[in-house]
Amino acid sequence: MLVIAAPGQGAQTPGFLNAWLELPGVADRLAWWSAVTGLDLIRYGTTADADEIRDTAVAQPLLVASALAAYEVLGVRPDVTAGHSVGELAAGAIAGVISPESAMVLVRERGRAMAEAAAVTETGMTAVLGGDEEEVLATIEKHGLTPANTNGAGQVVAAGTMEQLAAFADTPPAGARLRPLSVAGAFHTHHMAPAVDTLRRITPGMPVADPVTRLLSNRDGAVVAGGRDFVARLVEQVSAPVRWDSCMATMADLGVTAIIELPPAGTLVGLARRALPDVERVALKTPADLDKARALIEQETRAGDDTLENA
Repeated sequence: MLVIAAPGQGAQTPGFLNAWLELPGVADRLAWWSAVTGLDLIRYGTTADADEIRDTAVAQPLLVASALAAYEVLGVRPDVTAGHSVGELAAGAIAGVISPESAMVLVRERGRAMAEAAAVTETGMTAVLGGDEEEVLATIEKHGLTPANTNGAGQVVAAGTMEQLAAFADTPPAGARLRPLSVAGAFHTHHMAPAVDTLRRITPGMPVADPVTRLLSNRDGAVVAGGRDFVARLVEQVSAPVRWDSCMATMADLGVTAIIELPPAGTLVGLARRALPDVERVALKTPADLDKARALIEQETRAGDDTLENA
């Protein structure tokens, strides 16, 4: 059983799309999605520096476009799809809930609205690695922060004002390491409420279909059967914590045996390496990884055929 996963904000690095543009059709798709979003996605994915692509209004469309472009190159229908944070929009398109163009319109507006919300107060996010989870969560709460991402594999992300994060850094949970994230605000917290209001206004008229493959929600890891339900979850998730640990728990319950992470890949397969050690993994960092991904897909297809023959 194969999962295709799309990463979230913070995964982008300067120049990560350079090699992908050498593949037939990729530049054309990105040029079209650049027209849809009003952003030069090709430049942002190739020559822009880290500060430029840290901008939420840029990073989010860039991430969704790169994931969908690589998915089209890969050309396989997964058994399960999921995305982390903004990666959920790519997952929704992969599952057929929204078109790629609708995903790009929605991520354009999401990125702009979240950037505007983030500009109201200086906020940020810090990854907490290790430590006792109960103590980590208690310390986060003590400082008035939100556990914006519970990623599993011993990783929680705290989010809030820079003053709150500084106080948290001064008295961290025992045995935990703190790593400030390169994001522009406290995403998935109450600070993003204005962005939720914006998306609530624009999504009712968006064309939506029910998923054609299993589609997991960041809210609770549930398999979402209704397209409108998934879009409503997308909207509310902007100010609600991401439970990637629950998504991985659902993958385990479903009997997932392989995961391919779309570019810019690495984060989600890293989490799976610790939380789902028996699952085969491929991170599509460059087109050079496509052969490994296709070999894994072929292996999964053979295994599925063998299961049917033996049933």
